[in-house]
Amino acid sequence: MLCTATAATRGPVIGIRQRVPELMDEPGIDPEALDHALRGIARINAFSLTAGHLWRRLHRIALERRLTRLRILDVGCGNADVTLGIARRARCSGMNVELFGCDQTEVAVDAARELARRAGLQQVRFFQANVLADDLQGTYDAVISSLFLHHLDESDSIALLHRLRGVARHAIVMDDLCRSALGYWLARWGCQVLTRSPVVHFDGPASVRSALTAAEALALAHAAGLEGAIVKRRWPERFTLIWKNNVVSVPEFVQ
Repeated sequence: MLCTATAATRGPVIGIRQRVPELMDEPGIDPEALDHALRGIARINAFSLTAGHLWRRLHRIALERRLTRLRILDVGCGNADVTLGIARRARCSGMNVELFGCDQTEVAVDAARELARRAGLQQVRFFQANVLADDLQGTYDAVISSLFLHHLDESDSIALLHRLRGVARHAIVMDDLCRSALGYWLARWGCQVLTRSPVVHFDGPASVRSALTAAEALALAHAAGLEGAIVKRRWPERFTLIWKNNVVSVPEFVQ
């Protein structure tokens, strides 16, 4: 483990994507260490304004489509800090929103349910699922994710996007890290400042090495059949992949 961590954090070689195994993805990870890591990621997401960013995208799509009700699935939701942040904003907007979150790990799903209970948002529902293989429990107006795509290799990313296209009636919105030298150092320093979790201290920089560039994400979307998808860069060194069903004649890539 020490050798792996040293190699992964020695310094950025960012030009080519390097799939560095993350500690959070290990099947035998200690549940307490995973819970600590999930809470650290929640602070990072709060700093990155992720929930607000995704909600603005979703709300705009609802207005464009004249939707009075939104049924949303958050895939790879972790402990659902982003999911619940969206739920709070949806409640304030007055829009009728049904929110669902799924994650592969039981620890994450249990933590999500507990956070929802504490926040008084028990109407947000969670289920355990491997999003590449298991039942996703119906169709949704929009499918979202945050910090999930970089965990997958190219073939699984294409398979996931293709599968989500089949359950998303109106849109897919995926927010993730953008691979760059600046992103690497922001992750390395930011994780040290925002959390004491040693798992996040390792996984943060490793995630940037495993991340896609905006152009690579767009290419995967096209390979999955997401015609009209666009990718937009945002601070801090993230990108958002947006696909709207039956939308054509939009710019392919926005720097």
